[in-house]
Amino acid sequence: MGSGHRTFRGSLGMSEKGKDPISFSELARDTILNFIDMQGDAVTVRISVASASPLDPRYEVTLVDPEEKGTEDLVFDGNGFEVVIDPDSLVVLEGSRIDWVETLTESGFKFENPNLAPIGSRPLEGDLAERVQQVIDQYVSPGVAQHGGNVILVEVRDNVVYVQMGGGCQGCGLASVTLNQGIEKILKEKIPEIEAIQDVTNHAAGSNPYTTGAK
Repeated sequence: MGSGHRTFRGSLGMSEKGKDPISFSELARDTILNFIDMQGDAVTVRISVASASPLDPRYEVTLVDPEEKGTEDLVFDGNGFEVVIDPDSLVVLEGSRIDWVETLTESGFKFENPNLAPIGSRPLEGDLAERVQQVIDQYVSPGVAQHGGNVILVEVRDNVVYVQMGGGCQGCGLASVTLNQGIEKILKEKIPEIEAIQDVTNHAAGSNPYTTGAK
């Protein structure tokens, strides 16, 4: 990042649409104004999406020179400062609310985004989800059950399958092998439109793994 830029990162939440494409809490607005005052020069606030992954969404609030606005950027008034956002980020962020939070260990902007629902918050429905569930029941579950494990379908989103491992699979040192060489291989073979498999298991919480990782 070049000189004159100052970037602050944020994380995911939920919100209602505001009057502008993106709204700011009073504290977030005051914080941005303070950063602008510290900068000294005239600046524009750029809002962008660094990662739209529902597992690890990341956003950026950056102070940039006003002439750095792109021809396709949306420009609007943040009530005291100019805000710009690129078209791709707008698709993800429209209707979001930005807040500023401080804890004992960290501080930063928090994005309350109604467009990125957390994985598992949507019901399992639709033809693709039904076919994935059938493949897991018929071809995956019998194998992992032999080791005291189970695989739960959490969600299918944008041709990506999100699963959670339980029993002997949770915390197992071979969980990644089971996922990549077993579950993923079977699902992609049976349902070619599946693009990837993501494991959302908290393996650190596993209490009875089939095998433990090498130390």
